[in-house]
Amino acid sequence: MTLASPRAMQVLERNNVKVSGNPAGRPLVFAHGFGCSQEMWRLVAPAFERDHLVVLFDHVGAGGSDLRAYDRSKYDSLHGYADDLLQILETLDLEDAVYVGHSVSAMVGVLAATNDPRRFGALVLVGPSPRYIDDDLGYRGGFSQADIDGLLDALDANYLGWSSDLAPVIMGNPDQPQLGEELTASFCSVDPAIARHFARVTFTSDNRDDLKAVVTPTLILQCTDDVIAPREVGDYVHREIPGSRMVVLAATGHCPNLSSPGEVIEAIEDFLR
Repeated sequence: MTLASPRAMQVLERNNVKVSGNPAGRPLVFAHGFGCSQEMWRLVAPAFERDHLVVLFDHVGAGGSDLRAYDRSKYDSLHGYADDLLQILETLDLEDAVYVGHSVSAMVGVLAATNDPRRFGALVLVGPSPRYIDDDLGYRGGFSQADIDGLLDALDANYLGWSSDLAPVIMGNPDQPQLGEELTASFCSVDPAIARHFARVTFTSDNRDDLKAVVTPTLILQCTDDVIAPREVGDYVHREIPGSRMVVLAATGHCPNLSSPGEVIEAIEDFLR
């Protein structure tokens, strides 16, 4: 597929794809989490532009994506987002890409990489969680079913109020209140109907069985005191993905790409070396 073809342009515009950096370098593809956009990588991605081809994009429904492309049936599971990712890689003709996925986008990358492993050379999963809800067999995702039901009910009742209350908690780092304010603003910029649907898909998904199928070299970046993806979840992902490596960051909260970008950069660089 040539970049000038109508289909290629449709894919790139749909996901607001931005390409920068070294055209001859190994591709690094950055994907944002729920309620965010590619802007969440602005403190990390430029550090790799000298040596890498850097690709940023917005999931449909977020940032500068084409909202007309949002299809509830397609995006009723994370597989719809994984299909979009594979279309982006195909359109740009990328192989051996290093995929850096934050939060729910970690599992989007897992699904895409197991579907077409030749496109991926490495996975970097930042704050991943394959399932947010505890089960009766000993798995601990950090939330009870009642917790998630209450969270989604609150989101349905008053999305803007929910965003204002929860975003600073997700961000953590109360000593840097501007970060919580930025995440709140990001949440509030998303169409509430799309955000509610994406939240339900995110927080009720279960991708535990997909982890064992990963054959791509994988780095897991686990934050300290992460209320969304606690340490035991990171440990679980590390155990389940064969041969994976895990680094526990000193960064607190769920968004180290904003709160501790230097540490994220260093961990990715060490992994790629």
